[in-house]
Amino acid sequence: MIKVKDLAYGRLRSPNLDAAEEFLTHFGMIRAARTPTALYMRGTDPMHHLHVTEKGDARFIGLAYYAADEDDLRRVAKAPGASAVESIDEPGGGRRVRLREPNGYQIEIVHGIEPLPPIAVPAQHMNSGAEPLRRAGALMRLRDSPAPIKRMGHGVLGTPKVKETVQWFRETLGFIGSDDVYAGDKDNIIGSFNRCDRGDEYVDHHTLFCVRNERAGLNHMSFELPDVDAVFKDHEYLMRLGKYEHMWGVGRHLLGSQVYDYWADPWGRVHERWADTDRLNAKSGGNLLSVEEGFRSQWGEDAPARFIGHVSQ
Repeated sequence: MIKVKDLAYGRLRSPNLDAAEEFLTHFGMIRAARTPTALYMRGTDPMHHLHVTEKGDARFIGLAYYAADEDDLRRVAKAPGASAVESIDEPGGGRRVRLREPNGYQIEIVHGIEPLPPIAVPAQHMNSGAEPLRRAGALMRLRDSPAPIKRMGHGVLGTPKVKETVQWFRETLGFIGSDDVYAGDKDNIIGSFNRCDRGDEYVDHHTLFCVRNERAGLNHMSFELPDVDAVFKDHEYLMRLGKYEHMWGVGRHLLGSQVYDYWADPWGRVHERWADTDRLNAKSGGNLLSVEEGFRSQWGEDAPARFIGHVSQ
């Protein structure tokens, strides 16, 4: 029906906004706005916010995606069960249409949210065997932890109906498949990595991953860091805090290729910090892989059972 441009933000609900802000600040986000009923956290890119926490009983509300323009909002408002185009009565403003994906979670299609000035992040090049003088004369001195989150990369939904969920996102929001993963019979799709279709423009390997689970819910939300050093250095930082549950990492995925590290917030919702990812365009096509091929890391420990089976409802 339309082709969304990118992932905008995830929306959760938590009973304590102070504890939510403390976790997200340690995680590398920055407060964009806070009201008596909600917290809005940003990264260093200009997007007004990339994480929304409403005050209330802990739960996953849904995901939001950017529409290309106002016409796409009007177009997607014609989808079955969609809301009308409405003004967003939240910091940053803008307009949106709200829908429900097949598992009942809210999907927001947004446009016109006010951007904020980007936050500069000093970066250093790395010397390597191929480029041994890329940082010639400059000393490597890493930034303090936590390194700032840049942007939101993808959301992962667990669902007992993978094919139906993926079909809805592809038909309604224009996603295209990067990798589908099967178990046993090739028709038995248990995982599907999907990216935005922006034609010749290169985009993240996946913006949405759906994986089979007995229950529907959020497996994790994922956020980009400035570089691989930040993943490792801040892993140690979060470990030393001793306040949050470490779920998995550090390692490098096969599908998507991110160097990853996963942490749970105080209510068990999993957040991923990553650096480096594959970038594809519409011409890159997709693949079909077995679970033995696809669900593994290029290095790092195997995913623990508490991560594989995790969903937050």
